[in-house]
Amino acid sequence: MQLQPSRGSAISGRVIVVSGAANGIGKALALGFARDGALVVGIDRDERSLGSLAHAGVLTVIGDVTEPSTFNDVTKLTTDHFGRVDVLVNNAGIACPGRIDELDPAAFSATMAVHVFAALSGIKAVAPVMRSQRYGRIINLLSRAAELCLPGNVAYSSAKAALWALTRTAAAELADCGILVNGLIPGMTNTAIWGRPRPELQPPEAVYPTALALATLPEHGPSGRVFWNLKEYRLFERTLGSAGGERSSSTKDSFPL
Repeated sequence: MQLQPSRGSAISGRVIVVSGAANGIGKALALGFARDGALVVGIDRDERSLGSLAHAGVLTVIGDVTEPSTFNDVTKLTTDHFGRVDVLVNNAGIACPGRIDELDPAAFSATMAVHVFAALSGIKAVAPVMRSQRYGRIINLLSRAAELCLPGNVAYSSAKAALWALTRTAAAELADCGILVNGLIPGMTNTAIWGRPRPELQPPEAVYPTALALATLPEHGPSGRVFWNLKEYRLFERTLGSAGGERSSSTKDSFPL
């Protein structure tokens, strides 16, 4: 399935919540939505970096998305200010490299908390508002790391695989409520999650067209699917054979995709 690129004006006036908004992809999405006329609320624990978003007209909230109360508070703040929540982008993420035999269980838990439990908290918080509106779009940032399962990446891969399952389950549970839930694979992007500059990779702004298309999906649009560069990507199907035993070695990178 191919998504149709959306005009920026299609998002004008919509109310959007973006987690992990202070840097990287989250910042690029928040600024892109705001530039196109959306009313954006950006959440992050990086108070200093949030300042540039505030100057761009984004309503910023300093908070830890792994605390369930954060999304409850943000949802109330958003509805108090704007009267609704149209789009939730679960973008917050961290990296925790390490092989299974050397990985600190606490670090594994922290990775799951940021990628999975935070997304769950966000969905739980906004779903009642979206149900009452009979409208909502939820976008979860996924990764091919979920299916590649490369050595040294167990925490990140496991978290993204769990987030894929959460995405599909939420889509099924929220069907017929006017709420569409989809995953977005950004692709190889130059962000701080690598731990070093990667100028050879795409800039964070390259992710915006797909995010915009998912945020402005029409009624009865796709839900429970994954998209990459405006095209549907069937996560896991390309790396597993019919017996579930074949794994692709199509990438030499051992980190987020």
